Amino acid sequence: MSFVNGAVLVLSGPSGAGKSSLINKIKNDIGEYYFSISTTTRPMREGETDGVEYHFVSMEEFKKDMENDFFLEHALVHGNYYGTSIKPIRKALEEGKLILCDIDVQGNSAINNRLGDITTSVFISPPSLSELKSRLINRATDEKNVIDARLKMAKREIQRVSEYDFLIINDDFVEAADKLRQIALTARFKKSDDQINTFIQSWENLE
Repeated sequence: MSFVNGAVLVLSGPSGAGKSSLINKIKNDIGEYYFSISTTTRPMREGETDGVEYHFVSMEEFKKDMENDFFLEHALVHGNYYGTSIKPIRKALEEGKLILCDIDVQGNSAINNRLGDITTSVFISPPSLSELKSRLINRATDEKNVIDARLKMAKREIQRVSEYDFLIINDDFVEAADKLRQIALTARFKKSDDQINTFIQSWENLE
């Protein structure tokens, strides 16, 4: 695919790692961006708004969009589907924006298969599993069985850190935010294969 100066920044990590807080901390420092809002079948939590945290849809509607290949990536997580719609991503890339994607390890693989030449990936993690458990308990948004499921998922996710370009350990929040800010700014300079080939052809043209 060929886009104007758009690029993709994938952020993955266990629920409770602090991805949303880090994004909010740096979002005013990284230039024009588009935050990719996932579509999900999970129930809306108290305080959430449709179209802000997620696009909330029924299982039937999600599966219909899957059949029509409307997702850049999708996955089944804790019994609910999550997916990244293609249309807004394509539009934002053509406008030269940095696309921020908060997705899981499966989604990272899918996006790399489609847009790997313009994608930079970051895995964000708390310093330990015990710290993650403490954070999940303290935020008090999930039942114990959900927390247990998230911890089991985190153990599987951590085994795939090597698939990412960068690892940020979110122990010191300010330091983690500074690192993510630098990565986001650098990600903007990534060029697609088409852009590189065009440059090479132009460069080799002798007068």
